[in-house]
Amino acid sequence: MEIIDLRSDTVTKPTLAMRRAMAEAEVGDDVYIEDPTVNRLQERAAEIFEKEAALFVPSGTMGNQICVKLLTRPGTEVVLEERSHIFNYEMGASAVLSSVTFRPVRGEDGLLNWKMVSSAIHHQAPYYVTKTSLVTLENSHNMAGGSVIPTNIAKEICDEAHALGLPVHLDGARVFNTAIALNEAVAVIARPFDSVMFCLSKGLGAPVGSMIVGRKDFINEARNWRKLLGGGMRQAGVLAAAGLIALEESPEVLSEDHANAKRLAEGLAELRGIKIDPERVQTNIVIFDISATGLTTLQLTAELKSRGVLANGINLREMRMVTHYDVDREMIDQTLKVAKEFVSK
Repeated sequence: MEIIDLRSDTVTKPTLAMRRAMAEAEVGDDVYIEDPTVNRLQERAAEIFEKEAALFVPSGTMGNQICVKLLTRPGTEVVLEERSHIFNYEMGASAVLSSVTFRPVRGEDGLLNWKMVSSAIHHQAPYYVTKTSLVTLENSHNMAGGSVIPTNIAKEICDEAHALGLPVHLDGARVFNTAIALNEAVAVIARPFDSVMFCLSKGLGAPVGSMIVGRKDFINEARNWRKLLGGGMRQAGVLAAAGLIALEESPEVLSEDHANAKRLAEGLAELRGIKIDPERVQTNIVIFDISATGLTTLQLTAELKSRGVLANGINLREMRMVTHYDVDREMIDQTLKVAKEFVSK
């Protein structure tokens, strides 16, 4: 049975070009900043994002947490959307590493605007109130169904926060998906932010790794924190070689993932008991409500798995499916066919 894996775009396998590049990679000791392939990846990432410098890190979580550490002070709080990855899926690392708390804000379809953000900021507040030190945005927003923040709204948040002396970090794990959806360069999306993290290992398909981009002095300090957190990977050029391929070649095919996600959403919307608005699917993430089907997410997950389709429930009533380059249009149609077997029209 062919397995169709829609659990996440983290399940992608490296391409033949990536495997070849890894096998042939020129390497050195990256802790000494002597791995030429890592250095090329960092230079290329900084160039593409039009930032002064970049740093290769093992994971998106490490990248986000380094940025939170460098942009906050102990005893302060971070304003972010309540479903954001940093808040929900990084094991409370910001509390452990940075001694900060969160001020979560409910966005509309996961998206914040300045009015929402400003209402949560404690600036020049009384001494007994936890002061805000950082604002973070997530674009695209994973748990809001891959929704995308328009660049003008993100820029307004950054400009207004900066006017208050507050930095803004972008969790851009899937920022290349955002760029496709907005038809803009990632450099334009990243421009107003003080730091940006993006993943090489999701839709871009590299087996390991993420990047931080920002000012040169910020990246120099981030390198120290990467080492402190156990991220000194020595001959990491073997991994960076795949990252270079991902950075150069993968963005141009992300539009196919978006088209497949839209097709999936449209097909699911035709099934009785499944609630989803296909018009809200902007990137490669499809979240749908199954509460009216009479099935729990655990039951639906098991039914799909028994028929060769892997997907995850994100709570008791919602399922998430994520398209990527290892899932083609035929697999999407097969997924819909399987769903119809136990969800009546």
